[in-house]
Amino acid sequence: MEKRRLGRIGHMSSVIIFGAASLSDVSQDEADKSIQFALDAGINQFDTAASYGDAELRMGPWMAQIRDKIFLTTKTGDRDRDGAKRSIERSLQRLQVDNVDLIQLHAVTSFEELDKCTAPGGALEALIEAKEQGMVKHIGITGHGHMAPTVHLEALRRYPFETVLTPLNFILYNNAAYRQSFDALAAEIKKQDAGLMTIKAVARGEWPSENAKRYATWYEPFDEQAYVDKCVSFVLSQDVVTGMPSAGDVRLLPKIVEACAKYEKMDVAAQGALMATADQFASPFGAF
Repeated sequence: MEKRRLGRIGHMSSVIIFGAASLSDVSQDEADKSIQFALDAGINQFDTAASYGDAELRMGPWMAQIRDKIFLTTKTGDRDRDGAKRSIERSLQRLQVDNVDLIQLHAVTSFEELDKCTAPGGALEALIEAKEQGMVKHIGITGHGHMAPTVHLEALRRYPFETVLTPLNFILYNNAAYRQSFDALAAEIKKQDAGLMTIKAVARGEWPSENAKRYATWYEPFDEQAYVDKCVSFVLSQDVVTGMPSAGDVRLLPKIVEACAKYEKMDVAAQGALMATADQFASPFGAF
């Protein structure tokens, strides 16, 4: 599997990241099979979060044998210093590790959320302290929604986050306003030599109804292999992107890995042709 440099951190990360949101509500046996599949596929970065149900617990039994072979990341959704500190400590305990490679402020999707995290007594203070104490090695930020790239750009102006995890797919990028905000973020990412990871590569829109849900993902994903191939290729064709977490259902991981194996960089014309079909689908975050 292709590997790309994770910004100034320097780690050569697999372009497909194991998205442990897929383990939030599965048995240990199901989790074991998915983790082994990821390892066999050459995935060397694993991303989880305190809020992903039992995901950290499902990953914990594996750490003794794979910790030195993977780049391990988790997240905290707490906004205050004390809450974030407890979250990090709990994550390390659940993961059965002494430290993680990357801790991220989770789901920072508005300036209000960013203000809470970066204010005196905010969660960022706990992340910095954890880094000083050797509990985490690097600090990043994540977020969903149409405002995420704009909020993350401001975040980089306030603190030198080493990674950013923000949404990108051909549907989002076809929107002129979103494309402008994403490109502005990408320019700053390059300037600071941060690592840019992206989410929602295979999202095709919101579920039409509760009864229509076929996967554990909160959005409706593309699951036809031909479209998964296009979605993955579109994202990986953006040179600034270092990697993308797999979707939040273990059944989608093999399709995403297969798409990665077929990946060939899309030229501007091919990207444009795919984006021209975006009106058939929708943003997973609702109307722009």
